Amino acid sequence: MKISHRTLTTFVLGMAAFNVALAAPADDAVSTLQQRWEQVKYGAPAGGQERAFEALSAEADTVLSRYPDSAGVLIWHGIVVASHAGAKGGLGALGLAKTAKKDFEAALQADPKALGGSAYTSLGSLYYQVPGWPIGFGDKDKAREYLQQGLALNPDGIDANYFLGDFLYRQGDFAGAERCLRKALQAPARPGRKLADSGRRAEAEALLAQVAAKRK
Repeated sequence: MKISHRTLTTFVLGMAAFNVALAAPADDAVSTLQQRWEQVKYGAPAGGQERAFEALSAEADTVLSRYPDSAGVLIWHGIVVASHAGAKGGLGALGLAKTAKKDFEAALQADPKALGGSAYTSLGSLYYQVPGWPIGFGDKDKAREYLQQGLALNPDGIDANYFLGDFLYRQGDFAGAERCLRKALQAPARPGRKLADSGRRAEAEALLAQVAAKRK
């Protein structure tokens, strides 16, 4: 059967519109998770964060069940679960960290450039914050590799620079940490992420003060 150029064009445009319609709810879900995470991370009292992140993790589970192949949803499910692990602390958080690791790895398989390479940065941050073998999967070399890949995809990003700066600080590279943290403070504002930007800048400034103290 011969297909006319007009028919083919209409089909392609129709499929494009269909794909956009499918993607939009996932994008909306990502935005909602971002906003809820910011409210907990930078608005909830420290003593209540574990319970708040536990509740948010349940919400993120529901979102992931609806959009299991969305790189953005996978990334934010991982971020929420990793934040829950951080608030929980101790060996009991290791299972949560492993779940977040799987999320970020799946996101990299789906789309390594999603959300400005956030999966690389998030995975790198896990590798330097989780204990190493035989307790956990922490690995400084892998942390550096993933963090640098995240920065390569988003060289001006506040998170990419902050987490690499934090890693370098923990490795005793205070000059490198200072460069990254100052770059983080110069990062352009992200639309709709005012609370997250403000909170991350405060963290970068606090860490810069620690760097300055080490370099005296």
